[in-house]
Amino acid sequence: MKEVLRHIFERKRAYAKLPLFEWMRSAPLAPADRLAFYPCMAHFIMTFGDLNKFVLREQHEGDLYQEMVNNHTLEDDHHWPWYLEDFTKLGFDVERAGTDWMRFLWGEDTKQNRILSAKLTGMIKGTKGLERLVIIEAIEETGNVLFGEILPLAQAIEKETGVQLRYCGEFHFNLESGHAVNADHSALARAGITDIERAHFKRQVDDVFAAFAEWTHELLRYALANPTNSRAINAKPSSRSSTWRRTELVPDSVPESQTG
Repeated sequence: MKEVLRHIFERKRAYAKLPLFEWMRSAPLAPADRLAFYPCMAHFIMTFGDLNKFVLREQHEGDLYQEMVNNHTLEDDHHWPWYLEDFTKLGFDVERAGTDWMRFLWGEDTKQNRILSAKLTGMIKGTKGLERLVIIEAIEETGNVLFGEILPLAQAIEKETGVQLRYCGEFHFNLESGHAVNADHSALARAGITDIERAHFKRQVDDVFAAFAEWTHELLRYALANPTNSRAINAKPSSRSSTWRRTELVPDSVPESQTG
């Protein structure tokens, strides 16, 4: 299993070099503008809680690895409200018709979000606890890359505007970094597996990173096609538009009734 873990970290290093993360690090834009992809993440981020509740979490008597999976899902199934909180704080919470929301969430521009959820579900169903832990470990490392790049942008936004972002900032990042699954590395490393299982697990890891890579390409395409302007208050989008224009960063002190 140590070889599988090494493979995960090799794939993580390559993943960190994908165009989205290079753009986030080097684009000559204000920090908030480098989060222009944020609305495009919505479908997968909101689905991820259900993936933990209804796909990863199962009861298998005597499967200690599945118990570890279940403990992990209890940590990860409730992060989506923080995403919505930052959605408002970043100024993306604009009025639009319900049918326009559905066109966006299930439209062509966001299809990789839906494909990612479907692919992960397909990988997970029918597997036992140890294989699920391997899949979770790969997923977690993709998240570590993404949130590691988002964190300095959130910190810069807070320093400049006073707006504290929970999902994008230190609060969420620290929770992810302290995940129980990270404490399970030693248990995974000690797991005895066959050569056939080792090869299969490595293919699963490759499939996870490949699926997330396609997702990052979609996020970058969206960001480039829908640049924001963090310094201006822009008009709300037309009822047929599938894009957002940031209104303004919303400080924590604004009453909830004024943030929608």
